Amino acid sequence: MATHEPTGAPLEVGAEIELDVTGIAHGGVSVARHEGRVVFVADAIPGERVRARVTDAKKKSFARATTIATVDASPDRRPHVWDAADLSRNPEDRAGGAEFGHIALERQRSLKAEVLTDAMRRFGGVELAADEGEDLAEALADLVEAAPGDEETNGLGYRSRVRLHVDPESGTVGPYAARSRRVIPVTSLPLANADIAQIAPLGDFMPGVATVDLVAPSADDPRMLLGMVGDRTRTGAADAVQELVEDRGFIVRAGGFWQVHREAPALLFTAVRDAISELIEAGRFDPAAGNLDLYGGAGLLAAAMAEAAGPGLKVTTVESDDAATDDASENLSELLGALAVTARVDRHLSELLQAPASVRDRLSRGTVVLDPPRSGAGGEITSQLTQLAPANIVYVACDPVALARDTKTLRDSGYELTGLRAFDIFPHTHHFESLAVFERE
Repeated sequence: MATHEPTGAPLEVGAEIELDVTGIAHGGVSVARHEGRVVFVADAIPGERVRARVTDAKKKSFARATTIATVDASPDRRPHVWDAADLSRNPEDRAGGAEFGHIALERQRSLKAEVLTDAMRRFGGVELAADEGEDLAEALADLVEAAPGDEETNGLGYRSRVRLHVDPESGTVGPYAARSRRVIPVTSLPLANADIAQIAPLGDFMPGVATVDLVAPSADDPRMLLGMVGDRTRTGAADAVQELVEDRGFIVRAGGFWQVHREAPALLFTAVRDAISELIEAGRFDPAAGNLDLYGGAGLLAAAMAEAAGPGLKVTTVESDDAATDDASENLSELLGALAVTARVDRHLSELLQAPASVRDRLSRGTVVLDPPRSGAGGEITSQLTQLAPANIVYVACDPVALARDTKTLRDSGYELTGLRAFDIFPHTHHFESLAVFERE
């Protein structure tokens, strides 16, 4: 049996090597081997042969490298959508934030589907396969859904929120370099929408400023939020702005969390609404039960639950940010059975676990919607959820590995994965969003 142990001389940072790229890894880098050693290589595409420069060789088991030229390019390689991140630049001078910008959109989605499929198999114990008679490659291509309008725009101009950084010495404004905290001056932001592009301070010098957040609400004026050096607050961050999801308005703090893709709020709203509707049709959803919306933010997904279940829905939305909780209270004010609570999710669940039997019974008949941060719900939260034992869990995830790990915990605790969708709401990056539905067996 082959062990793939490294057989050659140790790699050194700065060395240039040729690599046959064989796969994709979580995090937006491809996988290759050099004399038996795994090399994670940026700016490549599986199936290519590339020349790459070693950037990190500290680990014995793997090294990191960045493509500097293609020897045998993939048919899916395209001119990079952002000249500031193109191969023609030195690796250390390439802007970060568009690590898939050299790949055709359809191939980007198939690579993301491969990452999700691999994560669910390795960490979740779930095999995602094609239906009978369906080609696996076609099934993978369909697994990650494109956001409306992205095919027409080549996935550009979608971001309604952008963070830039300011070089502490020169005051130059720009994004960080890829996999670095060096500020790179740029002349364009091709992933940002037109409103962001109009107010972006590209080429400006802003000494004393640490971060520049550009926010373009769908139903309000664009604005710039400045984070000053040594000050954790941002000017204007607490201002309320209006967002529109289909025909429903939401109040959100300018500096608060909101999905960055122009279509993402509506896409996720609809996906959660549809998941709840399917549970209703199956007779599994009780609107009067102890339904929860965890990591609820401004109440977007609680509103989606209500859209499916009707105004009689009883739901508690839980969020640690008190300003977001205030927004959720306003956004859900027409629902008499809605309650917005400011609390850490783990602490709130701990309190529920100590609640009287009557409350626990309502919770066990309920449905939990959760949208945790990139690290996922994690072992403690999933353990608490399985102890509360709600009838259904609708899990919105922005990290496939975190979702897969939590999937294993839930499946081991008696939940069945009954639905899985994925959405490409971050074109030209390795990120995507998933929605998984779990039902208690």
